[in-house]
Amino acid sequence: MNHNPLGRQTDYVSVYAPQLLFPIPRAESRAILGLGDALPFYGVDIWTGYELSWLDALGKPVVAVAEFFIPCASEFIVESKSFKLYLNSLNQTRCENVAEVEALVTKDLARITNSDVRVNITPLNSPARTALHLTEIAEIKGELLDDLVVAIDSYHPAPELLTTEAGRVDECLVSHLLKTNCPVTGQPDWASLVVRYKGNKIQRENLLRYIISFREHQDFHEHCVERIFSDIARVCKPEQLTVYARYTRRGGLDINPFRSSNPTENPELLRLIRQ
Repeated sequence: MNHNPLGRQTDYVSVYAPQLLFPIPRAESRAILGLGDALPFYGVDIWTGYELSWLDALGKPVVAVAEFFIPCASEFIVESKSFKLYLNSLNQTRCENVAEVEALVTKDLARITNSDVRVNITPLNSPARTALHLTEIAEIKGELLDDLVVAIDSYHPAPELLTTEAGRVDECLVSHLLKTNCPVTGQPDWASLVVRYKGNKIQRENLLRYIISFREHQDFHEHCVERIFSDIARVCKPEQLTVYARYTRRGGLDINPFRSSNPTENPELLRLIRQ
């Protein structure tokens, strides 16, 4: 196991150092939620890197943006600070071309997560940059919950707040009020949350209260989304359910976990105003 960087002051390394990547097992958090090997969801963790750079064969810097796709079935997630340190270790590393960098990062992430991963890297001077969804600010399509008038007195996860009411629906609900906290540093993590479901109608005010109840909760982004998915699935029993969080970036990285009961549903790739 690599040296644990969590909560420690760390020197920045600017030459390729894959040993900086630190894995965190998914199984421990899932056991708390009562999840076993047969997961009730499919999905992926989409990381966006805005501070990626390396040297070309002549020593000239290349700057790029990147997306990293880690399947939720991977054995491990990557601790975000270690990921940032690892990416910074490429700053003074020479690579022949983008394909070499993609192959290198893909290999290292696959090793540390024990899974297949996908990496897309686009230099800022590439003609393909204009086709990136990351160049434009988007809005999530769905009905916003945040203007509902609600009284709040729970700031730790409270699934007992969730209820259903008469009627069956197929709808997408959105809130920008999700806030969780890093379990290592205690720093706030801000996110926009999408809940798309089909089945008995979820009482909207109570769903918003439930989302806000994570405000003082400490856990990693991926685990928070899986907790939200599991609570809604257990209490509200929808026929289909998707939970997707777009977190704001810290250290040049944002993390966007997507979980769905539908194996054919894919996350919409977009960049929100806070990203």
